Amino acid sequence: MTRRLFAAVTLAAFGGLLLAAPVPKDKKEDFGPVTDEQLKEAVKRMKLIGIGLHNYHDAYGFLPNNFGSAGQAGKPAASWRVHLLPFLEEDTLYKQYNFDEAWDSDGNKKLIDKMPKIYAPIRVKTKEKGLTFYRGFDGADTTFESGKKLRIPAGFPDGTSNTIAVVEAGEPVVWTKPEDIKFDPKKGLPELGGLFDGDFHVVLMDGSYQKATGKKVNADEFKKYITRSDGQVNNADAAFGKK
Repeated sequence: MTRRLFAAVTLAAFGGLLLAAPVPKDKKEDFGPVTDEQLKEAVKRMKLIGIGLHNYHDAYGFLPNNFGSAGQAGKPAASWRVHLLPFLEEDTLYKQYNFDEAWDSDGNKKLIDKMPKIYAPIRVKTKEKGLTFYRGFDGADTTFESGKKLRIPAGFPDGTSNTIAVVEAGEPVVWTKPEDIKFDPKKGLPELGGLFDGDFHVVLMDGSYQKATGKKVNADEFKKYITRSDGQVNNADAAFGKK
Protein backbone atom coordinates (compact mmCIF):
# COMPACT_ATOMS: atom_id res chain seq x y z
CA MET A 1 0.00 0.00 0.00
CA THR A 2 1.40 3.40 -0.90
CA ARG A 3 2.08 6.07 1.69
CA ARG A 4 -0.72 8.36 0.49
CA LEU A 5 -3.24 5.55 0.16
CA PHE A 6 -2.48 4.21 3.62
CA ALA A 7 -2.77 7.67 5.12
CA ALA A 8 -6.09 8.33 3.38
CA VAL A 9 -7.57 5.01 4.45
CA THR A 10 -6.41 5.37 8.04
CA LEU A 11 -7.48 8.98 8.42
CA ALA A 12 -10.91 7.99 7.17
CA ALA A 13 -11.13 5.57 10.05
CA PHE A 14 -10.96 8.29 12.69
CA GLY A 15 -14.23 9.42 13.32
CA GLY A 16 -1.63 -13.35 35.52
CA LEU A 17 -4.89 -11.13 34.70
CA LEU A 18 -4.36 -7.70 36.19
CA LEU A 19 -1.98 -5.04 34.97
CA ALA A 20 0.38 -3.34 37.36
CA ALA A 21 -0.71 -0.05 38.89
CA PRO A 22 -0.39 3.06 36.74
CA VAL A 23 2.29 5.70 37.20
CA PRO A 24 2.96 6.60 40.85
CA LYS A 25 1.43 9.90 41.90
CA ASP A 26 4.82 11.54 42.30
CA LYS A 27 5.37 11.11 38.56
CA LYS A 28 2.33 13.10 37.42
CA GLU A 29 -0.68 15.17 38.35
CA ASP A 30 -4.17 13.86 37.62
CA PHE A 31 -6.72 16.20 36.04
CA GLY A 32 -10.05 14.69 37.03
CA PRO A 33 -12.51 12.42 35.20
CA VAL A 34 -11.79 11.24 31.67
CA THR A 35 -13.72 13.17 29.01
CA ASP A 36 -14.91 12.14 25.56
CA GLU A 37 -12.71 14.84 24.06
CA GLN A 38 -9.62 13.37 25.72
CA LEU A 39 -10.46 9.88 24.47
CA LYS A 40 -10.99 11.15 20.92
CA GLU A 41 -7.66 12.95 21.05
CA ALA A 42 -5.96 9.77 22.28
CA VAL A 43 -7.35 7.74 19.38
CA LYS A 44 -6.39 10.46 16.90
CA ARG A 45 -2.80 10.49 18.10
CA MET A 46 -2.53 6.72 17.97
CA LYS A 47 -3.81 6.73 14.41
CA LEU A 48 -1.35 9.44 13.36
CA ILE A 49 1.56 7.56 14.91
CA GLY A 50 0.46 4.44 13.03
CA ILE A 51 0.36 6.41 9.78
CA GLY A 52 3.78 7.87 10.52
CA LEU A 53 5.30 4.43 11.04
CA HIS A 54 3.98 3.20 7.70
CA ASN A 55 5.03 6.36 5.89
CA TYR A 56 8.53 6.02 7.31
CA HIS A 57 8.58 2.42 6.12
CA ASP A 58 7.46 3.51 2.64
CA ALA A 59 10.29 6.03 2.51
CA TYR A 60 13.15 3.89 3.86
CA GLY A 61 12.08 0.30 3.43
CA PHE A 62 12.17 -0.52 7.14
CA LEU A 63 10.60 0.70 10.37
CA PRO A 64 12.24 3.31 12.61
CA ASN A 65 14.03 2.12 15.70
CA ASN A 66 16.20 3.49 18.49
CA PHE A 67 19.27 3.90 16.32
CA GLY A 68 21.51 6.61 14.91
CA SER A 69 25.13 7.47 14.27
CA ALA A 70 26.06 8.91 17.66
CA GLY A 71 29.75 9.39 18.19
CA GLN A 72 29.80 8.15 21.79
CA ALA A 73 30.94 4.55 21.39
CA GLY A 74 27.90 3.58 19.36
CA LYS A 75 25.45 5.06 21.84
CA PRO A 76 22.02 5.34 20.18
CA ALA A 77 21.42 8.86 18.94
CA ALA A 78 17.66 9.13 19.05
CA SER A 79 14.38 7.42 19.80
CA TRP A 80 12.06 6.23 17.06
CA ARG A 81 9.88 9.20 18.00
CA VAL A 82 12.58 11.55 16.74
CA HIS A 83 13.01 9.61 13.51
CA LEU A 84 9.27 9.85 12.95
CA LEU A 85 9.13 13.67 13.13
CA PRO A 86 9.22 14.38 9.35
CA PHE A 87 6.21 12.10 8.94
CA LEU A 88 4.27 13.96 11.63
CA GLU A 89 4.69 17.41 10.02
CA GLU A 90 7.56 18.29 12.36
CA ASP A 91 10.34 18.83 9.78
CA THR A 92 11.67 21.99 11.45
CA LEU A 93 12.19 20.26 14.79
CA TYR A 94 13.73 17.23 13.08
CA LYS A 95 16.33 19.39 11.34
CA GLN A 96 17.47 20.80 14.67
CA TYR A 97 18.44 17.35 15.94
CA ASN A 98 22.08 16.29 15.63
CA PHE A 99 22.26 12.58 14.86
CA ASP A 100 26.04 12.63 15.15
CA GLU A 101 25.63 13.16 18.89
CA ALA A 102 23.95 11.16 21.62
CA TRP A 103 20.36 11.98 22.57
CA ASP A 104 21.56 13.57 25.82
CA SER A 105 24.36 15.69 24.36
CA ASP A 106 24.33 19.35 25.31
CA GLY A 107 22.88 20.29 21.93
CA ASN A 108 20.19 17.63 21.71
CA LYS A 109 19.11 18.12 25.33
CA LYS A 110 17.91 21.59 24.36
CA LEU A 111 15.20 19.99 22.22
CA ILE A 112 13.65 18.01 25.07
CA ASP A 113 11.44 20.94 26.06
CA LYS A 114 10.29 21.25 22.43
CA MET A 115 8.41 17.95 22.48
CA PRO A 116 5.64 18.11 19.84
CA LYS A 117 2.02 18.00 20.92
CA ILE A 118 1.41 14.54 19.46
CA TYR A 119 3.73 13.02 22.10
CA ALA A 120 2.58 15.18 25.00
CA PRO A 121 0.58 13.60 27.84
CA ILE A 122 -3.20 13.80 27.64
CA ARG A 123 -5.13 14.60 30.83
CA VAL A 124 -2.09 14.45 33.11
CA LYS A 125 0.83 16.77 33.67
CA THR A 126 4.27 15.35 34.35
CA LYS A 127 6.46 17.16 36.84
CA GLU A 128 9.30 17.32 34.33
CA LYS A 129 9.09 18.65 30.79
CA GLY A 130 9.56 16.52 27.71
CA LEU A 131 8.17 13.25 29.11
CA THR A 132 5.92 11.06 26.97
CA PHE A 133 3.83 7.96 27.60
CA TYR A 134 3.88 6.87 23.93
CA ARG A 135 6.24 3.92 23.87
CA GLY A 136 6.85 0.62 22.12
CA PHE A 137 8.09 -2.70 23.47
CA ASP A 138 11.74 -3.74 23.31
CA GLY A 139 12.62 -7.39 23.65
CA ALA A 140 12.98 -10.54 21.59
CA ASP A 141 10.36 -10.71 18.85
CA THR A 142 8.91 -7.24 19.52
CA THR A 143 8.31 -4.36 17.10
CA PHE A 144 11.13 -2.26 18.58
CA GLU A 145 13.53 -5.11 19.25
CA SER A 146 17.01 -3.62 19.72
CA GLY A 147 19.25 -3.87 16.68
CA LYS A 148 16.47 -4.76 14.26
CA LYS A 149 15.33 -2.88 11.16
CA LEU A 150 12.04 -4.59 10.50
CA ARG A 151 10.23 -4.72 7.19
CA ILE A 152 6.54 -5.11 6.47
CA PRO A 153 5.22 -7.76 6.03
CA ALA A 154 8.29 -10.01 6.32
CA GLY A 155 9.07 -8.94 9.87
CA PHE A 156 5.57 -9.74 11.11
CA PRO A 157 4.76 -13.43 10.51
CA ASP A 158 1.83 -13.24 12.95
CA GLY A 159 0.33 -10.43 10.88
CA THR A 160 0.40 -6.67 11.36
CA SER A 161 -3.14 -6.77 12.79
CA ASN A 162 -1.89 -9.10 15.53
CA THR A 163 1.18 -7.13 16.62
CA ILE A 164 1.38 -4.03 18.83
CA ALA A 165 3.27 -1.02 17.57
CA VAL A 166 2.84 1.61 20.30
CA VAL A 167 1.03 1.78 23.65
CA GLU A 168 0.23 4.34 26.32
CA ALA A 169 2.75 3.19 28.89
CA GLY A 170 2.53 3.35 32.66
CA GLU A 171 5.90 5.06 33.04
CA PRO A 172 6.88 8.09 30.91
CA VAL A 173 10.25 8.59 29.27
CA VAL A 174 12.05 11.57 27.78
CA TRP A 175 10.65 11.69 24.26
CA THR A 176 14.07 11.82 22.58
CA LYS A 177 15.57 9.03 24.69
CA PRO A 178 16.13 5.77 22.77
CA GLU A 179 14.44 3.60 25.36
CA ASP A 180 11.30 1.47 25.10
CA ILE A 181 9.39 -0.79 27.48
CA LYS A 182 11.50 -3.83 28.28
CA PHE A 183 9.56 -7.01 27.62
CA ASP A 184 10.26 -10.54 28.80
CA PRO A 185 7.51 -13.08 28.02
CA LYS A 186 8.50 -15.06 31.12
CA LYS A 187 7.70 -12.13 33.38
CA GLY A 188 4.52 -10.21 34.12
CA LEU A 189 3.31 -7.31 32.02
CA PRO A 190 5.06 -3.98 32.48
CA GLU A 191 3.07 -1.05 33.84
CA LEU A 192 0.63 0.34 31.29
CA GLY A 193 -2.13 2.94 31.38
CA GLY A 194 -0.48 5.98 32.88
CA LEU A 195 -2.83 8.44 31.17
CA PHE A 196 -6.30 6.99 31.82
CA ASP A 197 -6.18 5.38 35.28
CA GLY A 198 -5.00 2.00 34.06
CA ASP A 199 -7.00 1.86 30.84
CA PHE A 200 -4.93 2.51 27.73
CA HIS A 201 -4.88 2.76 23.95
CA VAL A 202 -2.85 0.63 21.56
CA VAL A 203 -2.01 1.13 17.90
CA LEU A 204 -1.36 -2.09 16.01
CA MET A 205 1.07 -2.47 13.13
CA ASP A 206 -1.72 -2.39 10.55
CA GLY A 207 -2.64 1.12 11.76
CA SER A 208 -5.78 0.08 13.65
CA TYR A 209 -6.23 0.75 17.34
CA GLN A 210 -7.62 -0.93 20.43
CA LYS A 211 -8.74 0.49 23.77
CA ALA A 212 -7.84 -1.79 26.65
CA THR A 213 -9.62 -2.00 29.98
CA GLY A 214 -6.63 -2.46 32.24
CA LYS A 215 -8.31 -4.35 35.07
CA LYS A 216 -9.75 -6.92 32.67
CA VAL A 217 -6.70 -7.50 30.48
CA ASN A 218 -5.60 -11.12 30.27
CA ALA A 219 -1.82 -10.88 30.51
CA ASP A 220 -1.09 -14.11 28.60
CA GLU A 221 -3.32 -13.08 25.70
CA PHE A 222 -1.92 -9.54 25.69
CA LYS A 223 1.62 -10.89 25.39
CA LYS A 224 0.66 -12.57 22.11
CA TYR A 225 0.07 -9.10 20.68
CA ILE A 226 3.48 -7.88 21.85
CA THR A 227 5.38 -10.55 19.92
CA ARG A 228 5.65 -10.68 16.12
CA SER A 229 6.03 -14.39 15.41
CA ASP A 230 4.85 -16.61 18.22
CA GLY A 231 2.51 -18.43 15.82
CA GLN A 232 -0.36 -18.46 18.30
CA VAL A 233 -3.97 -17.49 17.71
CA ASN A 234 -4.78 -14.12 19.27
CA ASN A 235 -7.90 -13.44 21.31
CA ALA A 236 -8.59 -9.70 21.11
CA ASP A 237 -11.48 -9.71 23.60
CA ALA A 238 -9.32 -11.30 26.30
CA ALA A 239 -6.15 -9.44 25.42
CA PHE A 240 -7.76 -6.00 25.64
CA GLY A 241 -10.18 -6.74 28.45
CA LYS A 242 -13.39 -6.46 26.44
CA LYS A 243 -15.08 -9.27 28.37
